[in-house]
Amino acid sequence: MSGEPGQKTSFKQKAVQELEEMAGITLYLAFFFCALVTYSLLLLGKFHVSYFSYGSALINALVIAKVILIGDAMHLGKKHESKPLFFSTVYKSFLFGLLVFAFHIVEEVIKRVVHGQQIVGAFHEIRLDSLLARSVVIFCTFIPLFAFLELRRVLGEDYFDPLFFRTGAAAKPELSSKP
Repeated sequence: MSGEPGQKTSFKQKAVQELEEMAGITLYLAFFFCALVTYSLLLLGKFHVSYFSYGSALINALVIAKVILIGDAMHLGKKHESKPLFFSTVYKSFLFGLLVFAFHIVEEVIKRVVHGQQIVGAFHEIRLDSLLARSVVIFCTFIPLFAFLELRRVLGEDYFDPLFFRTGAAAKPELSSKP
């Protein structure tokens, strides 16, 4: 997601960079997932259903952030980076959403096998409607995430980071000039 091509970096620098990347993505996802948990908590509270799972929302954010980094390491969606940002953003959101969907299926099968079911039986008991609903939410969550990541890729970290995360960021002259 970041790093300049052709630039040599040490293992420690790569590890720190990936940890920062993972922390940022995890915080973003945790914000959305905790908002969904809060919504569910309030909605189900009207029906006197006890529902409290912020912990699972945070763990999901952490796991999905790692899945995103794995997909990025596999260069998922890189061939469409020359397209307009809108297309690249939606395309990557869709591809990474499919990757997360696949990981959710594997996770469900593993959970069922660990609890004593056979693999074939585990596949039959997976609730695809629930997984598809979660995938739609994740896809919608990925659109702004990948929009920011693509914007950072195009603008460059040296310009993007100060623009979004520091006060008094100035406009880049070639971006603000009118034709």
